[in-house]
Amino acid sequence: MSYSQDIDPRFENPLVTDRPDATEASSTVGKGVFQIETGGFYESFEANNIQNELYTYNTMLIRYGLLDRIEFRVGWDFVEGITKVNNTKLDNVTSGFSPILLGVKVDIVEEKGLLPEIALLLHTNHPFFAGEDYKTTSTGTDFRFSLSHTLSERSSLGYNLGMSWDGDTTRASYLYTLAYGYSLSDKIGAYVEVYGYLPEGLSFNHYWDAGFTYLVNNNLQFDAYFGTSLTEGQDILLGLGASFRVLPSKQN
Repeated sequence: MSYSQDIDPRFENPLVTDRPDATEASSTVGKGVFQIETGGFYESFEANNIQNELYTYNTMLIRYGLLDRIEFRVGWDFVEGITKVNNTKLDNVTSGFSPILLGVKVDIVEEKGLLPEIALLLHTNHPFFAGEDYKTTSTGTDFRFSLSHTLSERSSLGYNLGMSWDGDTTRASYLYTLAYGYSLSDKIGAYVEVYGYLPEGLSFNHYWDAGFTYLVNNNLQFDAYFGTSLTEGQDILLGLGASFRVLPSKQN
């Protein structure tokens, strides 16, 4: 299959991505467009002299526009987990693919005045192709509403509200995100974000992160970010990534 990006109206504006923040964008990619978003990150948790490190080498998300307002989504991660006790690495290293994600995003409402742009995301997480160390007992699922406001030519506000079930328990987890984005230039963007999860019967976990994006051209973007938890848990989060989109050429 060959690809062409010559003066196609779907490429007139810069791509909008669902990474690197936890806030999913409130727009779809557009009919016939492939968008690939990938990266890697490191996070560390320490308590009582026990440190858990997670290296996620591939946070792959593939988005394809089925229609102008509906996209299909498939994603997976490859994760390696390391445990250290008093700075001594243990032998019980875990590694493998996480449950594969399948889902859709649907544009519901376009932004108009005080009314935000709204999209609905629905996902299932299937354990069939997951590594043994990360296989869940059943299929997980989640949904969220994504909303956004344009504040000015350079700034915007996005937020998500939703619920998830991880596939190991019947306990639901409520989630929220709130991200502020600002364009430092035509190429460089920055954001800061707070987000959190509330599993039923457990305490709320709150986090923050911030990062930068660099738009090479309308169809290619790099990102870098960092963060930590506001409550007990994540000590550090560091990540890098890239996103690009392509369009199959018309057949003669």
